[in-house]
Amino acid sequence: MLRRIGILAVVALATACLTGAPPATAEEGPEQIPNGTFDTTTDPWWHTANLNFELSDGRLCTDVPAGTTNPWDAIVGVNDIPLVKDETYAFSFFATANPGKVARAYVQLPIDPYTQYVSAAPELSVSGNTYSYTFTSPVDLPDAQVVFQIGGSATAWRFCVDNVSLKGGAPPEVYTPDTGPRVRVNQVAYLPKGPKNATLVTDAAEALPWQLKNSAGTVVSHGTTTPRGVDASSGQNVHSIDFGTYTKAGTGYTLTADGETSRPFDIKPDAYAGLKLDALKFYYTQRSGIAIDDALRPGYGRPAGHAGVAPNKGDTNVPCQPGVCDYSLDVSGGWYDAGDHGKYVVNGGISVAQLMSEFERTKNAATAKPIGSLNIPESGDDVPDVLDEARWEQEFLLKMQRTDGMVHHKIHDENWTGLPLLPHLDEQKRELHPVSTAATLNLAATAAQAARIFAPYDAAFAAKNLAAAKKAWTAAKANPNLLASPSDGVGGGTYDDANVSDEFYWAAAELYITTGDKEYKDFVLASPHHTADIWKTGAMDWGNVAALGRLDLATVPNDLPGRDAVRASVVAGADKYLAVLKAHPYGLPYDTTAYDWGSNSIVVNNLVVIATAYDLTGDVKYRDGVLEGIDYIFGRNALNQSYVTGYGEVASKNQHTRWYAHSLDTSLPNPPRGTLAGGPNSAIQDPVAQAKLKGCVAQFCYIDDIGSWATNELTINWNSPLSWISAFVADQGDGGVKPPAVECKVTYTTHGSWPAGFTTQVTVENTGKKAIDGWALKWSFLGGQEIDHSWSAEFSQEAATVTAANETWNKTIKPHQSVTFGFNGKAAPGANPTPGLFTLNGTACA
Repeated sequence: MLRRIGILAVVALATACLTGAPPATAEEGPEQIPNGTFDTTTDPWWHTANLNFELSDGRLCTDVPAGTTNPWDAIVGVNDIPLVKDETYAFSFFATANPGKVARAYVQLPIDPYTQYVSAAPELSVSGNTYSYTFTSPVDLPDAQVVFQIGGSATAWRFCVDNVSLKGGAPPEVYTPDTGPRVRVNQVAYLPKGPKNATLVTDAAEALPWQLKNSAGTVVSHGTTTPRGVDASSGQNVHSIDFGTYTKAGTGYTLTADGETSRPFDIKPDAYAGLKLDALKFYYTQRSGIAIDDALRPGYGRPAGHAGVAPNKGDTNVPCQPGVCDYSLDVSGGWYDAGDHGKYVVNGGISVAQLMSEFERTKNAATAKPIGSLNIPESGDDVPDVLDEARWEQEFLLKMQRTDGMVHHKIHDENWTGLPLLPHLDEQKRELHPVSTAATLNLAATAAQAARIFAPYDAAFAAKNLAAAKKAWTAAKANPNLLASPSDGVGGGTYDDANVSDEFYWAAAELYITTGDKEYKDFVLASPHHTADIWKTGAMDWGNVAALGRLDLATVPNDLPGRDAVRASVVAGADKYLAVLKAHPYGLPYDTTAYDWGSNSIVVNNLVVIATAYDLTGDVKYRDGVLEGIDYIFGRNALNQSYVTGYGEVASKNQHTRWYAHSLDTSLPNPPRGTLAGGPNSAIQDPVAQAKLKGCVAQFCYIDDIGSWATNELTINWNSPLSWISAFVADQGDGGVKPPAVECKVTYTTHGSWPAGFTTQVTVENTGKKAIDGWALKWSFLGGQEIDHSWSAEFSQEAATVTAANETWNKTIKPHQSVTFGFNGKAAPGANPTPGLFTLNGTACA
């Protein structure tokens, strides 16, 4: 994620087109391949020591031995191929495999970093095929290399190649995405009583009729489109279609307008229940340092990555880059950040924070429901699975802290690795990179959050986090300007950030919420981020984290002075994004025509702000905004595709990654269901995007190609907001439920506290018109507080969540009357604010 130009040298400049016919070549261009026909000799071709050449029927053939591990363990190649900058070349060859295998064909730099100008993974058959590729050279190079990597097979096989050709003067390949029907819908589903919107691409200026058909082809609703003019983010003339008045649940609906019929979609209330879990299940297969159990994730099982088992160097004793430090650390575990093998504190910070916030929402939002089982090794313990998964990353972040409190910025390979490469086969040296203020503050924030969240489940782990958070805060204040280097981008992303004032604000906010200490309160109130308009084009990302602090201050119980203004500022941010969404012909809260890296995560993070406003206010316009905004992610976009693997008829499936690399090695899987692709990126920094998408307009700056790391990478911090917002949507039922009228009021008063405990009195008033016959009041403590002794109610407690139910003698609460009960509680380290949400018989009270 956020790779800089040129850092992944091994990806392809152009993606291949497999054809059964002879390749298109430039007849005037001279042949650059010496002896590509192998009529009488194999010279000047070369091979690795484990191969031997022979001529067979005018072809170069070799028997590939069994037991090779990596593709580059067996290579056939030819050197000294001249390339001219900006020249377009046609590269082609005929090849066979017996039995059938996937090979790799590269035109590349002959020395490290082996920059590849063509990167292809043809599936070779016994009978053979001709394969052709077009690419434009970005460099003048007198000695390029053409190689066929044919290793990586447990069994022996025979490879033959013939008619290898490379000629200049070829016409540039023109890439035209298949956008399917001009009616763009959410290909997954609409909630029955929620908003239902679609976009029609058409040249027509006037309104057009539309029809909604069920799976039997019967017209069940109809109307006319609303012309919207030219959409700047796509360059298309578009109309909007609103069919929200139709509410009947069903599958296989289609929408027809202007002679075009949309891809199918469902209307059903539980459409996102699976994604709520799948988006979180993504993290288990991203784990480092543990074997992925194929029984838990069929098709995704693999040995533990970076556990120190040969040929892997491992993460249990990692030294620093030369000259950085004289020690090594055990930094095993955690999540692989993205499509590479790196682990980055600042990206891990926002990711684990959003997972923990997703859990905290279940304590503080009226519509939130439990998250459920993720089918991970820890499932079945006494801790919610989402927290078990978050802990895997949080423990890694703790390991990145030095004894002085500062935190190393990242750990990754010494050099970039190629694709595909499973983590346990990575032979590269691993290195710790320098400490940074940003990384230190990320740990301060996440550890403070973890301290309160884990307190009811593991007091020792909570205490460890709180100590680490305070230590990190002190260290960061003493070293406020240790910034990650923007040039430290070999082998991993730089994640440099020139302004860490927002990290200071986020860390102070989390520390204040958890501890209630004056130092952090004063810092929050004095920070310019506390009152600034932080709701920019994108609300938050790894380098802009002020919103993480603002959102938690608004939603997690705390006693900050002026907290009503904090809440109002979040609602104001939601209003801004909602207005953008309503004005956009594709209904997304992203106001720009220059799409950024990871634009899909920006869209979803902005929806998190809108959803939070709904949690704060109960105003259904915010909920409806979220339900409309997700349509873009699932197909209502210019490319007419879903960006989430496994969701939608046409969905991303070739995200940039080294181990979900099915398009390069058919024995490997595609990314798991629920994986979000980065999305359109106007800068198109990678060679694949540059070759295919030159001149693209915003929404069209995307290609579902494993080589396009600028538009199609997967990352932990893109799935974290997807997980959060998927849970929100799944929790909204059929999309039409309005918050019930508030018919109760709770007064919660802590009358006294001491180091080990506190005394609280609770009064529940019936503000409705009917008597309440039997009651149960539920709330959640901030952290590890426990009920010790109680009166006038029957108490039960599960982790931080408490239920107080009536006694037989106070079962009935008549209108405008109240009941009072109380308890003594055991204190937990840190703050003990009034809980933020009380529900009486499942309904929120004032």
